[in-house]
Amino acid sequence: MAYLEVRGLTKSYTTRRAVAHVLGGVDLTLDEGEFVGIVGYSGSGKTALISLLAGLLRPDAGTIVLDGAPVVEPGPERGIVFQQYSLLPWMSVYENVALAVDAVNPGMPGGERRRITEELIALVNLSGAAWKRPRELSGGMRQRVAVARGLATRPKLLLMDEPFSALDALTRATLQDELLRIWSERRSTVILVTNDVDEAILLADRIYPLTPGPGAVLGPPIEVTLPRPRGRRHMSLSPAYQKARQGLVEFLRACRRGQA
Repeated sequence: MAYLEVRGLTKSYTTRRAVAHVLGGVDLTLDEGEFVGIVGYSGSGKTALISLLAGLLRPDAGTIVLDGAPVVEPGPERGIVFQQYSLLPWMSVYENVALAVDAVNPGMPGGERRRITEELIALVNLSGAAWKRPRELSGGMRQRVAVARGLATRPKLLLMDEPFSALDALTRATLQDELLRIWSERRSTVILVTNDVDEAILLADRIYPLTPGPGAVLGPPIEVTLPRPRGRRHMSLSPAYQKARQGLVEFLRACRRGQA
């Protein structure tokens, strides 16, 4: 049985003028420890899909089962990192992360909770900024706090909704490398949605293109056979990179032309 199994997931929104059919029957399976990317155009329904997997939205139809348990509401077994940092501005880095650690470990001794919080902050290389508040941090540092907070619940599934898209290119590359390092240490099960094909190829084991919609569905998976650990310097010269990129781009362009 798959670690994550999604079957027939649909979602629509009703407005005053019409019904917007966002997702038209999404199917997806993941094994434990996989890093999967979902790539699609802006407005194709990527955020809606992440919100459904997180339990923040209820589907119109379909099922989500994680590690044998149905997903029907938010839960600590699913960590989320959004595009926006959503940090509490009056709290320090330490306090923002500790809030999540404390929420899922209420019976744990205080010393152990402090150890976990400090470990997470060190994991994202922010020990020197632990007592700074969000306004004192760069955008990249704030997103590192968001990643630490997403990992604070020791989630079975980490959901990432275009987490680096608001950052400049250099900071984005740095955080991509940091995410690869963290994943190699933790081997969490991760779903990353992005509109950046190269980001998906750098990070993921397997990538699903999402059709533009309305009624978006996932296209056939594209395996990324680049060996790990991965580096961006010579990645574009690899036949494995070129094959994955060509497959993704051609599928998405064909969808736009109505040929897929």
